[in-house]
Amino acid sequence: MKGTPSFGKHSGKKTHIPCRRCGRRSYHIRKKRCAACGFGAARRIRRYAWAWKKVNKKRRLK
Repeated sequence: MKGTPSFGKHSGKKTHIPCRRCGRRSYHIRKKRCAACGFGAARRIRRYAWAWKKVNKKRRLK
C-alpha cells in the first residue's frame, strides 16, 4: 500500500537533529547541513530578508 497506512512506518527515522551552531532542530543528518543557518555547507550564517529568525543557542529541544 502507498497511502495513509504506510505513513506509520515513518516514525523511527530522524532526519533533523539540533544544530551545533544555531541550536534549532534543522541539522540534516544525512546531508550534514543545517537548513536554518547553513552550518556544514557555509561559513557564513544563512540568512534571507524574507525569513530571518534570531540565532539562539538556548533553543535546545529536549
